[in-house]
Amino acid sequence: MKKIAIDARESGTTSGRYVDKLVEYLHRLNPDYKIIVLTRKKRVEFMKKNAPRFEVVETRFKEFSFGEQLGLLKQLHLIKPDLMHFAMVQQPILYRGKVITTMNDLTTTRFRNPAKNWLVFAIKQRIYKWVNVIVARKSKALITFTEYVKDDVAKFARVNSRKITVTPLAADIIKDAPEPVAELEDKDFVMYVGRPGPHKNLDRLVDAFAKLRQDNPQLRLVLAGKRDALYKRLEKRVAQKNVGNVIFTGFVSEGELRWLYEHTKAYVFPSLSEGFGLPGLEAMAHGAPVVSSGATCLPEVYGDGALYFDPLDVNDMTEKINAVINDKKLADGLVQKGKKVATRYSWQRMAEQTLAVYKEVLGE
Repeated sequence: MKKIAIDARESGTTSGRYVDKLVEYLHRLNPDYKIIVLTRKKRVEFMKKNAPRFEVVETRFKEFSFGEQLGLLKQLHLIKPDLMHFAMVQQPILYRGKVITTMNDLTTTRFRNPAKNWLVFAIKQRIYKWVNVIVARKSKALITFTEYVKDDVAKFARVNSRKITVTPLAADIIKDAPEPVAELEDKDFVMYVGRPGPHKNLDRLVDAFAKLRQDNPQLRLVLAGKRDALYKRLEKRVAQKNVGNVIFTGFVSEGELRWLYEHTKAYVFPSLSEGFGLPGLEAMAHGAPVVSSGATCLPEVYGDGALYFDPLDVNDMTEKINAVINDKKLADGLVQKGKKVATRYSWQRMAEQTLAVYKEVLGE
């Protein structure tokens, strides 16, 4: 029986949702392969429970490290898989076995992280660009989540687009009971959930909200996500500009997130660059009207389920959000369309498409 190893080092992170779902749904398909899942120590038991028939192996080598380039390389040589699936670009460059790589997007090659030392980040970014090209060329097959990223990767790395398969993600319905966020009960609010990276364009969202409050003084802007260095920078900016009614929740539970989705006047996704845009799709699945940037892959994913704005135009963003929160017919229409859009996507189908790539690369 042939062995397929899956790199699940990102399991348990925001971007690791993909590999968690891939392993779970591949397990349901009961493939005729020996599947080996490589993951961090803290996720070993989760993976064993998630996929009890798969072999779960601990790996301690972090991405972007010498350990990844040398230690993980040695570990793979010991495992000797017939096929290695890296669920992210970061991987041992010198590994020469059969490889499939999932490339989420090229955002990190194009945006600087202002919370990092600019020189160190510039050097790392240059290396990361080189890694993307090398990985794209040496992989037997590539996986992206959208046609937009497929075309982007093909042009960036100068590889044939025929080696790239698109396997869209899907939105989950949160099963935890809704948990009200005390300071927001009986309040009108719009929201964003996720990381505050520079490409997420939250500075312009705050500027648009400041304009919105001129006609909607009781409205609140909820920014949900773990308070890291970038969120702290944004909090300082909000205070300096004296923008009121901006709520930084920090980390929220699944129940609280469900409640926020179900009670928001609009879910706003102002991003400048995405590989898929899963939070907006999750908002749709929970009945939130979505107002989205029209950048990169987002119109491809959201279809007619969102109202779009130019993410570089604060006035356009303000106008579109204002339209949704003050026009019930428009908002209700977006909710119905959004729910239909969300049902088009399936983790099961994503796993089936990935398994088909495995079979093709293995010549079966």
